Amino acid sequence: MSKSPFSIEEIKAKSTKASIVVKVSGRVDSNTSPQLDTALQMYAEEGHNIVLNVHEVDYMSSAGIRSLVSAYRTTKKHGRELVLVHPSARVTEVLQLAGLTSIFAMYDNEAGAISILEN
Repeated sequence: MSKSPFSIEEIKAKSTKASIVVKVSGRVDSNTSPQLDTALQMYAEEGHNIVLNVHEVDYMSSAGIRSLVSAYRTTKKHGRELVLVHPSARVTEVLQLAGLTSIFAMYDNEAGAISILEN
């Protein structure tokens, strides 16, 4: 698939015992954040922990951050967690600028995040 500068290239999800692993790649901006928001809200409303792998996200705007914060709140409302896995340098920078690095737990890999969430 060729990279489009205006779309999320991929949102993949796989289930584990009590979590759903969501892997996002491409750009998350005002045009594409509704796609991410819909997916995250659906999983959060279903009562899953969400392990969000954002390593291949090469751009995230404030609209993407809003999607993350909204899903975080929904998971908390259902007694669950939303954690980030291996955030790209760009995602980390945006979270730092927004003052949100203390809100989101961040892990180096999916297996470590899943292990902590499911034990």
